[in-house]
Formats: sequence, structure tokens, C-alpha cells
Amino acid sequence: RVQLAESGGGSVQAGESVKLSCAASGYDYSDYCLGWIRQAPGKEREGVAAIDSNGDTFYAGSVKGRFTISIDNARNTLNLQLNSLKPEDSAMYYCAARKLGGYCSYDPVMYGDWGQGTQVTVSS
Repeated sequence: RVQLAESGGGSVQAGESVKLSCAASGYDYSDYCLGWIRQAPGKEREGVAAIDSNGDTFYAGSVKGRFTISIDNARNTLNLQLNSLKPEDSAMYYCAARKLGGYCSYDPVMYGDWGQGTQVTVSS
């Protein structure tokens, strides 16, 4: 059974940085697609970034160059480094997992396993 638990959110000023982590277990460690998805109040879920078991990474255009997704395989932890934060980055951030199956994306509809989320609030 896949278990995902996010941590690291908080309230920051615009331009600052935050690192999110997701303790992950129960997924196929040799064939996976792990992603970060966010949702702001009143808005649709938005895919942010994903990483697969080949080491390939994928970013939404709105965060490319500012956010970095990585995985610490020794600790089974998925990370998301958020730099140069903007107020529009404020949202609940979720980590999600699925079997790779030959294709990985940050599209929220692809994922079947989700964490509980961690809040990031960016003030101007």
C-alpha cells in the first residue's frame, strides 16, 4: 500500500524559498512516476512537477526555472525546492505517486495515490 506524507510548508514572503518533502513508501521503487500537484482555494488542481524512475524530470511552465524536484532514494523521500516564490504560488501542495508504465507527467489525473498535503502561503 502506497503511503505519502508531506512536510515543509509554511508562510513566506515573495522572493523567498521553501523546501517541501514527501516521505514515500509502498510504491514500486524500480518503476515509478512521482509528482507534486497544488491546489489553491477555488481553483482546479494544477500539476507542478514530476520525476520518474529513469531520473527524468518534468515541470509546468509556470514553475520551470524556479522549482526543482528531486528524490532521495536512500531515504525514500521526494523533495520540491521552491525558489523565487510568488503570491500566486500559494496553495496546498500534494505529492502523488503512480507506476511509471512507460509515461510520466505532472498531470493530476494520472495519479491514484495522494498525500494529505502541506500548505504554502506567499505574501507580497
